[in-house]
Amino acid sequence: MKNTLGMLYAKKHPKEGKPSKISAITAYDALFAGLFDPLIDVILVGDSLNMSFNGRVDTLSAHMDMMIYHTQAVCRATKKAFVIMDMPYGSYTHKKQGIQNALRAYQETKTDAIKLEGGLKRAPLIKAIVEEGVAVVGHIGLLPQSVRGMGGYKVQGKTPQSAHQLLEDALALQEAGVSLLVIEGVISSVASTITARLDIPTIGIGSGAGCDGQILVFSDMLGLFQAFKPKFVRHYLQGAQLIQEAIKNYIADIESGNFPSPAESYS
Repeated sequence: MKNTLGMLYAKKHPKEGKPSKISAITAYDALFAGLFDPLIDVILVGDSLNMSFNGRVDTLSAHMDMMIYHTQAVCRATKKAFVIMDMPYGSYTHKKQGIQNALRAYQETKTDAIKLEGGLKRAPLIKAIVEEGVAVVGHIGLLPQSVRGMGGYKVQGKTPQSAHQLLEDALALQEAGVSLLVIEGVISSVASTITARLDIPTIGIGSGAGCDGQILVFSDMLGLFQAFKPKFVRHYLQGAQLIQEAIKNYIADIESGNFPSPAESYS
């Protein structure tokens, strides 16, 4: 059964019993999406693929064609998870462009929602996109698409002024019609306060356990990405080490003549 916004909302506001957490992860292709799909609530086709998949230093050179290609692949392998597509940098700089690209995402992929970054100033755009029948996920706090302008990857909400602005941003996005809100790189107490004030579910990344759900980049969570490890990442698998060990075993079997065996050969 396909996960819906109603199902995700019910995790925060169950008709009976206690709230339950939303689990989310990124995926960029059909292979990993198919592995994650039976288990996870939400799959984000994040522009983080530009770093972990494409070898870039940031997300900024990702573009609509790229995001659509990867979202199409993810959606082909996804039957259960709720799919969100990141709107890449430069694809929603003004209202007309943002609406056109959001509609393109819906027309050319089977994504369930699109996600864009920014607070209060994005509210008019979000309202216009929602009015076109497109589900929108908001994103506040540390904004990877603004990292150059922000002077790097800096934790948000450290001052009373910053914390107040984040809350104002969150409330404005909810009023504009976002269905979910990603909170990234925010002091945990601030993220918890925002989550408590909002009716919609929040999904945290580097923002503490008080959010309604959590998301990690899959290559971080599986220990595949080796360039650096953010404080908020937990490795659930030493993926890079295991893969390299498997490759070494493969090479050894080739060199020894052990692979392919008679059972693995045609006769």
